[in-house]
Amino acid sequence: MIELQQAGKTYRVDGRDIPALLPTDLRVERGEIFGLIGHSGAGKSTLLRLINRLEEPTGGRVVVDGEDVTALDAIGLRAFRRQVGMIFQHFNLLSSKTVAENIGLPLRFAGNTDKAGIARRVDALLARVGLEAHASKYPAQLSGGQKQRVGIARALATEPKILLCDEATSALDPQTTGQVLQLLADINRELGLTIVLITHEMDVIRRVCDRVAVMDGGTIVEQGNVGDVFLHPRHATTRRFVLEAEQVDENEQLEDFAHVGGRILRLTFRGEATYAPLLGRVARETGVDYSILAGRIDHIKDTPYGQLTIALIGGDIEAAQRRLGEAEVHLEVLRGEVSHGEGGAHG
Repeated sequence: MIELQQAGKTYRVDGRDIPALLPTDLRVERGEIFGLIGHSGAGKSTLLRLINRLEEPTGGRVVVDGEDVTALDAIGLRAFRRQVGMIFQHFNLLSSKTVAENIGLPLRFAGNTDKAGIARRVDALLARVGLEAHASKYPAQLSGGQKQRVGIARALATEPKILLCDEATSALDPQTTGQVLQLLADINRELGLTIVLITHEMDVIRRVCDRVAVMDGGTIVEQGNVGDVFLHPRHATTRRFVLEAEQVDENEQLEDFAHVGGRILRLTFRGEATYAPLLGRVARETGVDYSILAGRIDHIKDTPYGQLTIALIGGDIEAAQRRLGEAEVHLEVLRGEVSHGEGGAHG
């Protein structure tokens, strides 16, 4: 649905070229929710705004649904933008307009003069975002979550093919964030919209995205299916995002485990394997004892996953590790086997 071909953006500041986005290749498939994550200045907002040419690329091409967006003239660009809805971090609602009027604005800007038709479309969108009772209110009378729902309804007004979300949940509290993300997931599933969502929170990516690209320094440093990237991050930037989401400091954690004897492993389960009684079975078969040092069970979108940090002591540890590796579990050795007397020695 969306393809960037060596697309980049450089700004001219005080006679110097400042690259915001290095030449980048990227593909977003039709109907998926694609996440872009990075810290401030990573280039994610610039990349997002190249898609609908709110930013002009310095080089390369942006192709959307087979159309070269970079080649469009002003008239073509206006028509193209009606196919792309955008949701902003700070809502960008007109304070002097009611909720219904804000939602109907894109239709009026597109030249639609059918007042009855606009009213029907606005009513349908209000019902979709759960704001039927708020049509006559003004933005100042709404909560943050309600304002963002208005922003989502407005973005859907022209029946776009693509929805671009620029930090759409950053100004919201955790509970409201969850509600807005669920609304976006429902819209994606029911309408088949392609959604590109940028954020600096890995938890947002985990909840709703199918694939993700991690950005740092104006370039994509890692990308793939959310489950693979979240559970097995390869790049240091990605790993930091994952650890921040889990509120884990790996170095501190290993120091906390320094008094624990045995071999320390991290086990990652996905899908139905998350709930299988694997540890007990392996312990019985190999004679090992195990202690659970840390763990969590959660979901990546609709797929359950579990991560356990365990210590294996006694019995046939090599056989236990082989059995775990043969099952539907990803295994990582955090520390080789040590005795209690060796303290914090790392293998």
